[in-house]
Amino acid sequence: MGETHTVTSRLLYVAILFVGGLLGGGPQSPGEKTPDPAPGSAVPARRSAVTLETDYRRDIARVLPSIVQIVSQQGAKTVVEGSGIVYDGAGHIVTNAHVVGDATEFEVMLATGGAVRTARLVGAYRPQDVAVIKMDDPAGLVPAAFGDSDQLSIGQIVLAMGNPLGLSGSVTDGIVSGLNRTISFLPEKGQTSGHAATGLIQTSAAINPGNSGGALVDLDGEVVGVLVADVVDVRTGSALPGIGFAIPSNTATAVARRLIEHGEVTDTGRATLGVTARTVVDRRGAPAGVGVVRAAEGDEPARAAIEPGSVIVSVDDTPTLTAQDLNRVLATCRPGDQAKVELLHPDGSTTTTTVTLGRSSGD
Repeated sequence: MGETHTVTSRLLYVAILFVGGLLGGGPQSPGEKTPDPAPGSAVPARRSAVTLETDYRRDIARVLPSIVQIVSQQGAKTVVEGSGIVYDGAGHIVTNAHVVGDATEFEVMLATGGAVRTARLVGAYRPQDVAVIKMDDPAGLVPAAFGDSDQLSIGQIVLAMGNPLGLSGSVTDGIVSGLNRTISFLPEKGQTSGHAATGLIQTSAAINPGNSGGALVDLDGEVVGVLVADVVDVRTGSALPGIGFAIPSNTATAVARRLIEHGEVTDTGRATLGVTARTVVDRRGAPAGVGVVRAAEGDEPARAAIEPGSVIVSVDDTPTLTAQDLNRVLATCRPGDQAKVELLHPDGSTTTTTVTLGRSSGD
């Protein structure tokens, strides 16, 4: 199981200081000439920095033309800005579901400039926060090269490319800080519960509002992740600098293919209890569990025993005080797994039942 976090990120400035005298000998005397390295000796740090800078410049030149800025109208007054990645020459753009929101029409601007273009929604899959839009005029688009995110390793250098705060074509750098993370998304407007995204890449590269839907890029110039932003620590409401997340490229492209081919994702591979539920509170107003509003119909007997009116207080001994807690637990399970569910009933009694988890359908 991956670790679970709900956080936000802020810009991180990294300074690299090269200190003389670290490879032997004392401080260099004034006027003393540094000898040339012997054949086969370590390459000087300055030359390594120049090589790394060359890699950065090459990758930025290669990938930045594939990054777009997306603007949509959400409701009467709210304008939402985000980023996207050119998926193919037909005009498909991969972005976040929370960037498109409930909009179906968009304005798109290329990082390389030019006139504003229009685009329309193809489909969105909110459980993994992936969406696809299609530009009406695909002329001149440069599709990105998507890499194999399964090959990522912790410590690997990555670049984040997007449009934070509307600053088109911005680039920050960092490393892969962790893999297989799970984070919770707060409920969207009109919803009673949020959802959890699983298998995410954690990175120290700065991710800010407007970066959402942009690209996490390795030093081979391949997109290995789709950036996610505006994630808040619900416990404190504060930001945690240097912690950001991205959807692995393998996940994003698999969802994108389904959306392009079918307009929806019908086989999510995610586990579910098959019930409609929402967070309930105790007399003090504190979250106390997940109340079952509607039970599963036609499912196996043990799962059907989770009746309306009962409150789910734990799954596999993990407390579920909120609907987000329940989503996080289920996000680490697979359809067909056995799960132990503890229930609180209206009469105050508690029971525990073992259920076989079902398969969630797409949204």
